[in-house]
Amino acid sequence: MKEEEIAALQTAAEAWKPEQVLRWAFDAFGDRVAIASAFGAEGMVLIDMASRLRPNFRVFTMDTQFLFPETYNLIDRIEQKYGIAIEKVYSLLWPETQERVHGAELWKRDPDLCCKLRKVEPLKRKLSELQAWVTSIRRDQTAARADAGKIEWDSKFGLIKINPLADWTAKQVWRYIQDHEVPYNPLHDQGYPSIGCTHCTRAVAPGEDPRAGRWPGVAKTECGLHIIAPAPDLSEADV
Repeated sequence: MKEEEIAALQTAAEAWKPEQVLRWAFDAFGDRVAIASAFGAEGMVLIDMASRLRPNFRVFTMDTQFLFPETYNLIDRIEQKYGIAIEKVYSLLWPETQERVHGAELWKRDPDLCCKLRKVEPLKRKLSELQAWVTSIRRDQTAARADAGKIEWDSKFGLIKINPLADWTAKQVWRYIQDHEVPYNPLHDQGYPSIGCTHCTRAVAPGEDPRAGRWPGVAKTECGLHIIAPAPDLSEADV
C-alpha cells in the first residue's frame, strides 16, 4: 500500500472505532503488521481488543533490559492469558557494553542517546520486517502526538503507522480495562501513569502532568519513537 492510498483512507478512518481500525490492519497486512507495546494501560487495551478479533496476532516490545520487574511479570501474564509469544527486541549493545563504550549511567548524562541506542535503533530494525505497525499513543498525551492520525504514513520509518486509540482519553482507557477485566501493570496503582525504564521513571504527585514521571529533571517527554524530525531549512543553504 502506497503513501497516497493511505492519505485517502485517513478521513474515513477518523470515524472508525479502535476495533475497526485493528480489523482493517489485520485484514490489510496479515502477519506483516504487529502491535508495538510497552504494556502501559493503552497497550493492554489494544492487546485485549486484538485477542477478540483474531487468535494469532503479533506483539513486540523494545526490551531495554532496564524495565521494572512488574513489567516483566506482566509480560509473562500476557503470554499466558492471550496465548501469544511477545517478540522481544534488544539493543545491539548489551548494558555492560554500553557502559564500556559510553560510560556509566548514560541515561543521566545523555538520555536522548540512551533512548536512541536502546529503543529507536532497535525499533528501526524491527520495523524493517513489517509493512505496518500499531501503537497505543493518544493525541492528548504529548505535543508530539497531538496530530496523530488513526492511520498514517510514518515518514520516519517508512511504513504505515496505525494508532487506533488516537482520539481516546485516559478515562476511556481505564473504563475498558475495568469493563473487560484486562490485566495491567500494578505500578499504575502506585502513582505511575506512564512506565518506562527504572532509571528514567518515577511516580507522579497528585496534580502533576501524567508524563512528569518520565525523564524527571530534564526537558524530555518522548523517547524518540514518535517524533518526526523537522525538514531542514534550505532557505539559506548552498544549493
